[in-house]
Amino acid sequence: MGKGLDISVVVPLYNERESLPELVAWIDRVACENHLSYEIIMVDDGSRDGSWEEIVRLVSQYPAIKAIRFARNYGKSAALYCGFEAARGEVVFTMDADLQDSPDEIPEMRRMILEDGYDLVSGWKRKRYDPAGKRLPSKFFNMTARIVSGIRLHDFNCGLKAYRKNVVKSIEVYGEMHRYIPILAKHAGFKRIGEKVVHHRERKYGVSKFGMERMVKGYLDLVTVSFMSHFGRSPMYFFGSLGTVMFLVGGFTTVWVIAAKLYKQAHGLPLRAVTDQPLFFVAILSVILGVQLFLAGFLGELINRNSPDRNAYLIDRRLNFDDKTNDRI
Repeated sequence: MGKGLDISVVVPLYNERESLPELVAWIDRVACENHLSYEIIMVDDGSRDGSWEEIVRLVSQYPAIKAIRFARNYGKSAALYCGFEAARGEVVFTMDADLQDSPDEIPEMRRMILEDGYDLVSGWKRKRYDPAGKRLPSKFFNMTARIVSGIRLHDFNCGLKAYRKNVVKSIEVYGEMHRYIPILAKHAGFKRIGEKVVHHRERKYGVSKFGMERMVKGYLDLVTVSFMSHFGRSPMYFFGSLGTVMFLVGGFTTVWVIAAKLYKQAHGLPLRAVTDQPLFFVAILSVILGVQLFLAGFLGELINRNSPDRNAYLIDRRLNFDDKTNDRI
């Protein structure tokens, strides 16, 4: 089982002890029925309910299981990042540990990757068994993500996804960016992104680990990933352009206010002191903000210039090179 695995299944988990035996047995059954060599990478995100002890027991029963344990709860993105680093399968799956995702979807999603040519296939829980308080914000979130990213997915946050191996090796998931893996993949050059309607099951054990605060985090992360996708390598294009416009508008407005006062003064017309006009202070503020934004872009360029990854580009194919040549330069 050292090389040539058909699939890797990455399972991030937090306090899911009761569901683990059933989930592992289900994945094993599906893999065996379809003659797939596999590994299950379970990442325990600091569970406190005995999940790790259950994983240790399962490892003795299923040699295909690999396990990673965090010292504390770092979040789903960190768990996925470590799982992706360890994955060796030709097709890599992610799946939540709460049994709401069905392993029976694995064969068809794998076929879509290998035969239909997709880089990433995301699950779409068309019929969900979550409460309305979770479904409605999710629909708004998905609609916003579609508009911002241009990726036509109905369910960005579905835990069940399939990836070509080089996709997960080419993206970095951090913070709360697991919601936006399709956007990260598109930015990395993997634009063949599809979706499959998947069966969503009611939660059998435990409770949901996500509250309403995830909507606030999701919005902020969407702004971050959108900015990084467009201006991550050239922050001056954003900050410098905006700063220059504000500086020019503020500068011309200041000159106009002063020139208007001098004109009225020269012709004996009624006038107000420049400092009595709110427009003058708005113009000065615009100039100051313009300078600050320009400097922010300039500092961003300096930081980017000294980044070790500033010239890290994904190479899709090589011709007549040594096989040991890296796929990223």
